[in-house]
Amino acid sequence: MRILVIGGGAREHALCHALSRDPEVTALHCAPGNAGIAEVATVHPVDALDGAAVAALAGELDAALVVVGPEAPLVAGVADAVREAGIPVFGPSRDAARLEGSKAFAKDVMAAAGVPTARSHVCTTAEQIDAALDAFGAPYVVKDDGLAAGKGVVVTEDRAQAREHALACERVVIEEFLDGPEVSLFAVTDGTTVVPLQPAQDFKRAYDGDEGPNTGGMGAYSPLPWAPPGLVDEVMATVLEPTVAELRRRGTPFSGLLYAGLAVTSRGVRVIEFNARFGDPETQAVLARLRTPLSRLLYAAATDELAALPPLRWSEGAAVTVVIASEGYPAAPRTGDPITGLDAVAEVDGPDAYVLHAGTKRGADGAVLSAGGRVLSVTATGADLTAARTRAYAAVGRVELKGSHYRKDIAEAAALGTDPA
Repeated sequence: MRILVIGGGAREHALCHALSRDPEVTALHCAPGNAGIAEVATVHPVDALDGAAVAALAGELDAALVVVGPEAPLVAGVADAVREAGIPVFGPSRDAARLEGSKAFAKDVMAAAGVPTARSHVCTTAEQIDAALDAFGAPYVVKDDGLAAGKGVVVTEDRAQAREHALACERVVIEEFLDGPEVSLFAVTDGTTVVPLQPAQDFKRAYDGDEGPNTGGMGAYSPLPWAPPGLVDEVMATVLEPTVAELRRRGTPFSGLLYAGLAVTSRGVRVIEFNARFGDPETQAVLARLRTPLSRLLYAAATDELAALPPLRWSEGAAVTVVIASEGYPAAPRTGDPITGLDAVAEVDGPDAYVLHAGTKRGADGAVLSAGGRVLSVTATGADLTAARTRAYAAVGRVELKGSHYRKDIAEAAALGTDPA
């Protein structure tokens, strides 16, 4: 199978890494890619937001499947352009991707489908914002209604900070705070059949102990030894299947990756948000444990054949991902610094420790340079979370990037058997 992946972050590198090891993949391409992806796929300088250009490239490459990674191209309708060209594509339509593109739309879908979520108000004026903040109280949860590259959510005890963020948004969703640990659950769907992947947990705050500002994610791990028994079955029955059914009822079937961000609260599971694509950095940890060929799963979703797919196979071990961020991230990331030690990661003891590139590029001399806030995702597997953490942090220690930082407590509580709440 000839596959074209769209995007250039660590999520897309994780997808390409898995597909490059897939015996059913005969040719792998990525647009635009990054310095790491170029080592496992042929990269092409195509604008990921240009649906016509993506469809044309897929046609030139005779691609049997196009996988759209990031949210922005999905919301821009890139998957629609590829479908219109008659090429199977993994990724929802523009209309279905509104589930991520508009928090208000997602709330409306959840209300219609009876999906449990936080109480909320959609606000467009200062008066509405003040009333909502007063209604829910601290901690304040304020979400930009549109896409904000992982930076549109503020959770704070400071009312002034919450109000400032809300006023800076054209349209904002203010909702009640949900207690309890968070879980990320991905599901692959063709618009009718829904196949859940293994749950993961990510770490949004910049610093150890969940301190500092929210980020796009500083690390993740899978599986979740503390998760309640039957969690996946419960989420399938109360969240994923009803949501897919409601979108199908509306005439906008969702085909692709449906990501449910969940809170396991004292009142039960509640949806924090939906995404219309694989999450970053959870994808890095989840795909590290998948044993079913990834191409088979994605192609079945793209061709409405998920119902015929055998049950997914998973490794019995664990996977941990640690994100290395550039100096100044998330406020003012520094870029252009050389990254060294990448080759030394392969020397880490154990079967699988590797680096996935996010914000990187090649310099004129061929050196790998930082080119974003979250620069690298270091992923490792092991027999359990303790072993996977040990390998992941050993690998992180081999990488050198001036001024970089990373969290040192990824999966620590879970590995120690402590409730991560």
